[in-house]
Amino acid sequence: QVQLIESGGGLVQPGGSLRLSCAASGGIFSINYMAWYRQAPGKEREMVARFSVFGNIVYAPSVKGRFTISGDNAKNTVYLQMNSLKPEDTAVYYCYKRGDYWGQGTQVIVSA
Repeated sequence: QVQLIESGGGLVQPGGSLRLSCAASGGIFSINYMAWYRQAPGKEREMVARFSVFGNIVYAPSVKGRFTISGDNAKNTVYLQMNSLKPEDTAVYYCYKRGDYWGQGTQVIVSA
């Protein structure tokens, strides 16, 4: 049984940084299977960053240059480093694994 557990969310001021972690268990782990999504209040869930099957990384235009996805296959963990945070980054952030597996989400609030 696949489990994805996110951590690292919280309240941060605009311009600040947070690092989200997603620990995976069950099934086969590869960072190439992983992605981060987010859902802001009243909006649809959107892809933030993901590893593609070709080995490159894809970012949403709104976060490119500010967010970095990385992973550690030895630790079965994927990360999302978020810098220069803006109020519009406020959302619940979800870890995703190919095969339609989702974590429970971690709340990020960017506010002064």
